[in-house]
Amino acid sequence: MRIGELAKRTAVSERSLRYYEEQGLLHADRTAGGHRDYPEAAVDRVVHIQELFAAGLRSAKIGQLLPCMRDQDGGPSEKATPWLVEELSVERARIDGMVEELLRARDVLDEVITAASSTTSPAGA
Repeated sequence: MRIGELAKRTAVSERSLRYYEEQGLLHADRTAGGHRDYPEAAVDRVVHIQELFAAGLRSAKIGQLLPCMRDQDGGPSEKATPWLVEELSVERARIDGMVEELLRARDVLDEVITAASSTTSPAGA
């Protein structure tokens, strides 16, 4: 599929797809006319890339992780090394810390909302 179709199917800009390719995260063959030609599996790969970026991973870490993720037939394409497992465990711990911080912030907001609600009189009362 061409880059425009991949962009449309994944809701990712063509510019981002080119960036993923520059970073070695995504591969496209070239047609005789020089156009990018992505395989069907590129849709799932772009979705994985987006999820990992959203989790705060950098492109270098994503590049290390992608070969170990399950491919379309359900099996890992390469075996994760002990070093990679450790690196990913560190990333997971970082994300856990961020989740805890967000939950604390939400609790504070809940307290402020509750306090503000109890001091506000209903409209028309």
